[in-house]
Order: sequence, then C-alpha cells, then structure tokens
Amino acid sequence: MRLECDGLKYTYPGSEAAVIDNLCFSMTAPGFNAVFGPSGVGKTSLAKLLVSQANLPASRIFTSGLDRILYSYNQERLPGWSSTGKHLNKVCPPGKEALKKKLIDIFKLEPVLDARFSQLSMGQQNRMNLIRYLLQEFDLLILDESLANVDEALRETIILAIKAFFPEKMFLYISHNLMEVAKFCRDILVLSEPVKQKGSFMVKGRDYAHGYTLDKQAFDASMLEVMDAF
Repeated sequence: MRLECDGLKYTYPGSEAAVIDNLCFSMTAPGFNAVFGPSGVGKTSLAKLLVSQANLPASRIFTSGLDRILYSYNQERLPGWSSTGKHLNKVCPPGKEALKKKLIDIFKLEPVLDARFSQLSMGQQNRMNLIRYLLQEFDLLILDESLANVDEALRETIILAIKAFFPEKMFLYISHNLMEVAKFCRDILVLSEPVKQKGSFMVKGRDYAHGYTLDKQAFDASMLEVMDAF
C-alpha cells in the first residue's frame, strides 16, 4: 500500500497563485505519518484533495491499496440531538463494541456519554469525533488537527493507543505541534511557505510506540531537520 503525489498542483477558486505547486512525495502503508507546516501552506487542501481524488482525474494523486479514505477534522460537529453515547452506539459496526468501550476509556469520555455534543468542551468534541471515525472501516484516516484542545499528556496516550490498536492501517496526522510530529510519526511531509521557495520535502520522524525510550539526540535531529524549512 502506498500514498503518492506526482506533480500535484492546486489553486483556490478565483485565485491565480497555487497553494500547492508541483508537490511530489511518497509514503508507504501502514504507518503513522504526518503533514507539517505553518498555516496557509496547503495542509488542509491536500487532505481534502486526497479524499475527493475520484472527482479529480488530473490530480496526480495515487493511492495504491488505500481504497477507503476517511477525513477527520478539528471542530467537526456530531449530527443529531441524541446523547453522544447513543450516537456512538448507533454508528458502531457489529463486532466493534469492545473496541468502542476501550477507546471511550482511553480517551476519557465515559463521564460525558449522557451529554449532548453541544455540551462538551472543544477537546471532548474532537475526541468523540475521532472515536466515531476509528470505529469505521478505513485504509487511510486523515487526522486534521483532530486532537486540538486536548492536553499534551492525553494526546500522547491517544496517539500511542491508536498506533497499538491499528498497526495495519495508515494515518496522516496534520498538526502544528513539532515535538509531537517528530516524536510519534514515521514519514513527515514538510510544507514550507511559498516565499521561502523550499517547496516540500520528507523527514524521518522517530515513530515512537508504547514503551519507547527517548533518544534525545536523534529526536533533536529530527526536529532540526523539520525546522530547516522555516
């Protein structure tokens, strides 16, 4: 399984300047990978293009073996007026009830299962949405700031749990958190601002999993390589 872009270009409707221009990269699946860069360099645009590629015959996107692509994003709303717990029960496929219970416990959402989505904090809303996607069938799940407004310790717990529970899946993690991306992701696509004229390039992250021991020298080297784009 592989995710590739070969000369991908994208321009916002009504604009002349391309937000993505001649993007080329390749990532193999499975794995926990990332797209990193400042606001405005096309991270979310790339995510949406990956999802809608079937409608873009000239998109120059190739997803070998990645037939089911899902996209989760920050502040996405949960539909309906029922409690969040009832909604998760409704969308949970047969045979995944045990996984649902484990995710609810790890994501620390048991106390809010009787609450409506609008009553949750932004961090709780994002965690609830992420569980909803993790329960579905997918080959590639894009997490676009899906853990925003979640405290650092819990984010780490969640990322490590996702890597442990879904070792055969591919993830594309979009985040502004450099330390997190360098620590937990394997392949990091770095997008720089057009004015920097450095384009895009790939960096190897540390890809830490449960029980990791931090190699500070190697970790710092990964962060410095990413920061070189800015």
